[in-house]
This record gives sequence, C-alpha cells and structure tokens, in this order.
Amino acid sequence: MEQLLHLDYSVFEWINHDWQTPWLDAIMPYWREKTTWIPAYLLVLGVLFWYYRRQALFLVLALALTVGLADQLSSQVLKKSVQRLRPCRETTLIPPARALIACGGGYSFTSSHATNHFAIAVFLFLTWGRRWKKWRWLLLVWAGSIALGQVYVGVHYPLDILCGGLLGSLIGGLGSWAYQRQVKWRIDDFYPLPPPLV
Repeated sequence: MEQLLHLDYSVFEWINHDWQTPWLDAIMPYWREKTTWIPAYLLVLGVLFWYYRRQALFLVLALALTVGLADQLSSQVLKKSVQRLRPCRETTLIPPARALIACGGGYSFTSSHATNHFAIAVFLFLTWGRRWKKWRWLLLVWAGSIALGQVYVGVHYPLDILCGGLLGSLIGGLGSWAYQRQVKWRIDDFYPLPPPLV
C-alpha cells in the first residue's frame, strides 16, 4: 500500500505540476466543471426526444437512476468510509498541490466527478446502437478528460479518479444491462431510420 500511495503522489505531482501550461490553467477549471456541459446535456436530450419520443423517456430515467446510484456510492459510502484528504488540503505534500479552484469540502476518494461522468459515458456507450458506433468512443475520452482535470486543478489524486472511473464504469455497465434487459431497446435500434429534423 505504501508503494502504491508513493506512486499516486508521484503521478499527481507530474500532472499537477509538470503539465502546467497557461492554456491548460485557463481551460481545465471550466472543463471539469459540470455546469459547463449543461448545453451539451440539453442538446443530447433534445435529440433523443426528437428522434425517439416516448422511448427516450425510459432511457433518460434509467440513466438518471444509474448516475444517482453511482454518485451515492462514491460520495456517501466510499468517501465517508475512506476519509482521504484532498491534495489541496494535504499539508505534508512536497511540493504542495497547485489548487486552481477552491478546495472543496468533503473527502477525496473516490472522485465523484470521475464516477458520475464514467457512469454516463459507459451507460450511453453500451446503449448507443449500431449507427453511432464510430462516435461513442468520444464519450470515454470526454469522461477521461474531465477526470484528469480533477487532478490537474489539484482537488484529486490519480488513484481517486482511477477508482472513481472504474466504479462509474461498473455502475454504468450494470445500468445499461438492466435497462436493455427490461426495455429491449437501444439508441438507434428502435427506428430503421430516424425521422427528419425538418
């Protein structure tokens, strides 16, 4: 465990300090902020409801339940059980963490940002349907970049986001499996072709 934590600190220092550039300092505080993505969430919801009507409602409800479960496991169970301090609150780090945002309250392990975004990404990845296969990989890149942003801005260790990402992926996969088992419908599989936008 000691060697694992030492590696965790080393990778944290590498990302938080050695990756430092003015443009990442400007972008990452906003990139990892969930409110930044509200327009994208609304766009996806709009497209889903336009194409799939009532069927989209079941998918959105299943996704919301999946993310809610992932968030509760991360924030209410693991964080309160492990009680690991955030790097921006850790006074023994040498060099100290570069905190680009206000250091949040609560604990560090696991990262709820990583857990929730990977739950979304994996749920949609597995439910995306055949026609979107080329593009659904971007969901994992998106979730991974947000998780890395948490380390870059100094509020999480790499182990926090790695375990959070694994937890979110597991919950997202189980949520997609349960959804498809009950509804037997995947995005883009319900209609042979989507209805025209105009």
